[in-house]
Amino acid sequence: MTTTQDDDQRGHDGEAPRPLRIVLADDEQMVRSALRAILGAEGDMEVVGEAATGAEAVPLIRELRPDIVLMDVRMPEIDGIRATEQVLTGMGRPPRIIVVTTFENDAYVYDALRAGASGFLLKRSGAEDLVQAVRLVARSDSLLFPAAVRQLAARHAAQRAADDAVRTLRTRLSERERAVLRLMTAGMTNAEIADRLGVGPATVKTHVAGVLAKLGVRDRTQAVIAAYECGFVRPG
Repeated sequence: MTTTQDDDQRGHDGEAPRPLRIVLADDEQMVRSALRAILGAEGDMEVVGEAATGAEAVPLIRELRPDIVLMDVRMPEIDGIRATEQVLTGMGRPPRIIVVTTFENDAYVYDALRAGASGFLLKRSGAEDLVQAVRLVARSDSLLFPAAVRQLAARHAAQRAADDAVRTLRTRLSERERAVLRLMTAGMTNAEIADRLGVGPATVKTHVAGVLAKLGVRDRTQAVIAAYECGFVRPG
């Protein structure tokens, strides 16, 4: 397990914002080295720590409090799913977690998203996709690879749909919030949702926050999964 000094370079007036602080958790040294080289070359990113197992990753993340974690879904001792659960339940302001996997339709990936991961990334992804994924998840105004998330939800959530849950969801959300949720599941950004509904981006941001709060989820990915699992959104 390795760490680097945290300078806490937060942006002030007239200064550039501090880089995104990233922790890498993967049992393969070569993978971690490749990720560090790619992300470290970006001026707005800084790899502040590495872990080779989930058991190492959890206390390291709690200590360093990064913005983003790249978490291998399959690791010894504690896998990426359990590590994600422990991180998200044990921190007041947890980082956003991107699970890294070999197979996008792996049930492990879906379980990691259900546990609270904000998205997933394939190990064969190119450097540009990796960098864009980190920035998108940090910005958090749209889904990471929305088509792939919908495919995962459609495949693994269909058997969990329940009419009672749909009725509960419809009652809990306002008509406008239900419309926003449907557009969120389509992968639209806040700006795109605002344009579709003819409202301002700030209004959409308020509705998105309302959807997340009423569903009891922390970000858009879990909102989409909840929408599929309760049958509010149907596959196809």
